[in-house]
Amino acid sequence: MTEPAGSPSCHAEASVDLPLDPATAWDTVMDWDGQSKWMLLTRVWSTDQDGQGVGGGVAARTSVGPVGFTDDMVITHWDPPRECTVKHLGTIVRGTGTFVITPTAAAGSTFTWSEDVIPPLGRLGRVGWPVVRPGFELMMRISLKRLAKEVGR
Repeated sequence: MTEPAGSPSCHAEASVDLPLDPATAWDTVMDWDGQSKWMLLTRVWSTDQDGQGVGGGVAARTSVGPVGFTDDMVITHWDPPRECTVKHLGTIVRGTGTFVITPTAAAGSTFTWSEDVIPPLGRLGRVGWPVVRPGFELMMRISLKRLAKEVGR
């Protein structure tokens, strides 16, 4: 799905330090099925190309009980062990998500997860973004804390 030219997106971002070298951090974060262990309220799995490389596919089902949605994505940028960008293909979640692994001086890594979303409801969604963003980023931070705990921090 191509977005109309000039479609504004809304940015959200969260980071966590991991006690893993960049290659191991990359392997951990890019384990799409493994993301289900730490992504809040979400089950993730690879689809096309086993979720590897440009054109690879990923899907995520976010739900609370029976209420939820599936977010289909395609990988548009793949630069191991540094950066992966996915394009959200759905009608509810649109835009891009980017995972970046940065080495730290202590032989660990910082993992930064950012989302540039095009909210539903057009202008109303954009106007409401300042109200939604703190909760969205809180859910991202909770997920990243779960990841850090999962890898033994």
